[in-house]
Amino acid sequence: MAAAPFKALLTMKPHHILLLALCAAGLAATLQEPVHSQDRTAARPQPGRGAVIGDMLGTMQHGFYQCALPGDASGEAFVELPGESFRIGQGSSYVSEAGSGVYLMHGTNLIFTRGPKKDQRFRRMGANTLQVLKDDDTLGRMICSRLGGVD
Repeated sequence: MAAAPFKALLTMKPHHILLLALCAAGLAATLQEPVHSQDRTAARPQPGRGAVIGDMLGTMQHGFYQCALPGDASGEAFVELPGESFRIGQGSSYVSEAGSGVYLMHGTNLIFTRGPKKDQRFRRMGANTLQVLKDDDTLGRMICSRLGGVD
């Protein structure tokens, strides 16, 4: 009597067997308990100071960036800081009065990684504007803006 189901199976067409197998696999998958994977969050490297996770690397617009502090209503609108100004060039490079170096643009954060401005950090506020970041990742007062028509 037990051989009867197998005999019926041998007389079935191949596409019916395939359809039954797929239905059985789908049914088995839905009836299983959910698989809980291992939590690997703790094994990942944790971000350091000012790190941005998951953002793309990029570059800034090439050109001369004039840095200044905001002025006040009784005097100048801004106070230029010539020693802080710099020029962004090709290959993530920059040049300032003190020398040249390299920067890294990660998400909206710009970090000078080599040269006289090493470890100075900025937040990109627009296509042509950077605002300095303090050690606690809050925005500082100095703003650097790209000037058009300046070589």
